[in-house]
Amino acid sequence: MNATVRRLDGPVPLELKDVYAAYHGDISVLNGLNIKVREGIVTGIIGPNGAGKSTALKTFYGFLKVSRGEVRHNGQRINGTKPSDMVGRGVSFVPQNRSLFNDLTVEDNLRLGCWGIRSDKARIQEALERSYEMFPILKDKRHDSAGSMSGGQQRFLELARALVIDPDIIMLDEPTAMLAPKVSRELYDFISGLPEKGVTVVLVDQNVRQCAAVSDYLYVLDLGANRAEGASADFGDDEGLKAMIQEWLDYQID
Repeated sequence: MNATVRRLDGPVPLELKDVYAAYHGDISVLNGLNIKVREGIVTGIIGPNGAGKSTALKTFYGFLKVSRGEVRHNGQRINGTKPSDMVGRGVSFVPQNRSLFNDLTVEDNLRLGCWGIRSDKARIQEALERSYEMFPILKDKRHDSAGSMSGGQQRFLELARALVIDPDIIMLDEPTAMLAPKVSRELYDFISGLPEKGVTVVLVDQNVRQCAAVSDYLYVLDLGANRAEGASADFGDDEGLKAMIQEWLDYQID
């Protein structure tokens, strides 16, 4: 799916460095995890259920505190940074669970994404026009309630809202969960082209085949730690890893 050849040795705007994190008490979900997000590519994070994939994104974004290790942004230690402050740093996040305000219109949902620039009406208008250019269906439905749209249309609205601030980095947690295959392919096609629009992507997905196809670089996690990493094209030569991934595919829906 991703036929574009991109550099894998670019700058590292985001990094988890030997990170440990837990939801409750001292039972760690992340156990010395190391992830480097390189600029201008799609970084995919895969692994079995419970491997810590979504937890890694939440830790990057400040939803979960680090008990040991460092979260770094552009070389700066940012442990304890609030999610709301990450927006100001040019990092957007699309969670796995739906996050729209269903009773509000499509355009009002997009305007909420512009909260950080709410005093700049001209910039907000430019952001809305950019969103409608990327997603024409949203322009057609801009006065409709978000809850009246299909699941796929709602997902594109969430993506548009995350992009409305023109971020440098977008983090996507299971973006195609519960979507029809046709809609999933459309979403993956859009995601794969984001680096050419100047947006670095971090993608967590249970759909291993599709995640590998759209990603330039892959991290494989298991029990909250690194199992393997490398250019996605190189993973076809690792027989042991292929066998492990094949076991996961028994639980995947393509």
